Amino acid sequence: MTNTRPLAMVTGGSSGIGLELARQFAEHGYDVAITGSSSKVDNAARSLRELGVEAYPYQADAATYEGVEGFWTFVRDLGRPVEAAALNVGIGIGGAFVDNALEDEFRLIAINVTGTVHLAKRVVQHMVPNGSGRILITSSVSATQPTPYETTYGPSKAFGYMFAESLREELRGTGVTVTALLPGATDSQFHENAGLAGSVIGLSKKNDKRDVAREGFDALMADKDHVVGGDDQTKQVVIDNRTTSEPVKAARHAINMKPPRPQ
Repeated sequence: MTNTRPLAMVTGGSSGIGLELARQFAEHGYDVAITGSSSKVDNAARSLRELGVEAYPYQADAATYEGVEGFWTFVRDLGRPVEAAALNVGIGIGGAFVDNALEDEFRLIAINVTGTVHLAKRVVQHMVPNGSGRILITSSVSATQPTPYETTYGPSKAFGYMFAESLREELRGTGVTVTALLPGATDSQFHENAGLAGSVIGLSKKNDKRDVAREGFDALMADKDHVVGGDDQTKQVVIDNRTTSEPVKAARHAINMKPPRPQ
C-alpha cells in the first residue's frame, strides 16, 4: 500500500450518510479511516478498498470519552497528516421527552455534542500546525427549527451547526476550513433507529443518501460554510424556516414527528 494518497477520517462511517461520505473520499483518491459502533465497520472498510484505496476500520462507542479518544489515537498512530475529517456520527431519539429515559437523552448529547467537540479539538490541533485541512460537521435541517418529539436531537444539531460556523471563522487564515452539512430526511436507518419509523416523516419519501453525501463532499471541497443536503423541497424548508416563527415551526414538527398511538 502507498502513503502518497491523502488521508480522510469519517465518524459513523459504517453505514448511512457516513459510509457514503467515506465513498466520496475514496472515489476522489483519499485513503479513509472510519469508525462505527459495530463490526459492520469492517465490512464497510472492505467495500471501500474495492475502490482502490486503503481503508482503516476502528470499532468504538462514540458515546464514551474512551471511544472517541481511541479513534483519534488510532488515526494519529497511522503517522500521516489528516487532510480531511468528516465528523458525522449522530443519533436521534423519538418520543415525548416526559417518557424517554434520561440515560438515553444523555447518550444522545454525548454522541452529538460532546463527542463532536472532543474529536474536533484533536483534529483542529492536528491540522492548524500543518497549515491545511478540511472539516465537515454533519448537522441537520432540524438545526433550523424546534423539534418536539425529538426534543434533544434538534438542539444537539443546532449546536453542531453553530459550532461549525463559529469554528470556521476562528480558523480563517489558518489553511483549515470548516463546512456544515444539513441533511433533510434521508434514506438511512435514522428514523427506524430513533423509533420514528411510524411518524409522518418516517413514512415519507426520503432523500438519497448518496446525493446528500455528494453535496456535503462538494461543499467541503468548495470551502462553503454550509450546505443543505437534499432535494429542492428540503432546501426550501430551510429557506422558509428563516422567516417562520418558532411556535409555528414547532407545531408543524410535532404533527410530523408525534409517534402514532398504539393500536
